[in-house]
Amino acid sequence: MREPDILTAILDSITDGVFTVDKDWLITSFNYAAEKITGVPREEAVGRHCYDVFRTNICETGCALRKTMSSVEPIVNKAVYIINSRGERVPITISTAPLKDKRGRIIGGVETFRDLSRVEQLQKELENRYTFEDIISKSPKFRRIFAILPTIADSDSTVLLQGESGTGKELLARAIHSLSPRRNKPMVTVNCGALPDSLLESELFGYKAGAFTDAKRDKPGRFALAEGGAVFLDEIGDISPALQVKLLRVLQDRTYEPLGGIETKKADVRIITASNRNLEELVKSGKFRDDLFYRINVINIIIPPLRERKEDIPLLVEHFIGKFNKLQGRDIADIAPEVMSALMNHDYPGNVRELENIIEHGFVLCPGRLISVEHLPDNLRGSDVQPGVQTAETLEDVEAQFIESALRRNNWNRLKTAQELGMHKTTLFRKIKRYGIVLPAVNGRTNR
Repeated sequence: MREPDILTAILDSITDGVFTVDKDWLITSFNYAAEKITGVPREEAVGRHCYDVFRTNICETGCALRKTMSSVEPIVNKAVYIINSRGERVPITISTAPLKDKRGRIIGGVETFRDLSRVEQLQKELENRYTFEDIISKSPKFRRIFAILPTIADSDSTVLLQGESGTGKELLARAIHSLSPRRNKPMVTVNCGALPDSLLESELFGYKAGAFTDAKRDKPGRFALAEGGAVFLDEIGDISPALQVKLLRVLQDRTYEPLGGIETKKADVRIITASNRNLEELVKSGKFRDDLFYRINVINIIIPPLRERKEDIPLLVEHFIGKFNKLQGRDIADIAPEVMSALMNHDYPGNVRELENIIEHGFVLCPGRLISVEHLPDNLRGSDVQPGVQTAETLEDVEAQFIESALRRNNWNRLKTAQELGMHKTTLFRKIKRYGIVLPAVNGRTNR
């Protein structure tokens, strides 16, 4: 076999696309994988300019081969996309290197490229599995909420969302509204804890001209503005007993009267409420009316805090990195393994909102593409490691620590731990063995 034939056979055995160009940017070789990815036959590609064949998003302004041939520096795994022969956008990664003759003079360049279409498709499938509207979670607790949310949205019943600050109560309220038959009408949000009683009443019900000194003209309230849609009453546990009575009337009769008015108004709205306080305890202490509680507690959704669904942290970190890259025009790629360890070991009193603030803090301080420990807030630099757990050096260390922590929480009951982590029991057994996690002789497995 002749040497050119041997070279062609070798190139055709490679699963990545490979092509070479001369100094005039004319393609001199084009392997079988390059044909498959681009949809362009080798006979049509060879002898043409590379930019006529690939039509990538960097051909005109940032050609990787041109940079390599001018700087003699190779480029490795740069993410771009090409337009194939069918006009479809194909995501690829490219690597380039200069071609030299025996005297060391540059006579052309070689580029390899890998089709990421399948990877991108799998990524989208994973994102769809773990997202619902704008909520991101793969925790079993949240997956159960995801499963019933369309049914809840389809009804017109009042919903009570309970969870700590920063868990995403408003996101969940918006998801319910966007899935409901009222989706084409507005959802109006009222933070009941942020307004004094007199102002909150006028905000909810509106007022008539002359109702008080500065009331120069009629003003519609939030219930009127949300007509046909939904009103989201956040932190409803903070409203006074006097206002609770007036709100009860809206829930019972769907009617209200603006301040200073004598005409009863109809309220064609769905009411979604939320609280970060234990309303049942407030009822017992006499601070919240029991009849109002029963009216708003028709459908009760308890949102788990982030410390109870730490398997969501890597997903959320990836989401926030993408978000801040777009908002700030940055190109941060990831966080360091020790940063992930610190994040997994933190308890998050501020929940998802706190995690978002941590990543934004890292964006502000990080000059490069990798967020490191020194870019974290002071309280996360080595002070939040769980007792008896060493700081992790790799992502595998993080997973091992996470599994051991879950086992401890469940009194070493492996079935309960597997259910909490959303994995099959045999998968958990395999990971316990892989990471060398030592199980105690007496544990909670007797109850499985």
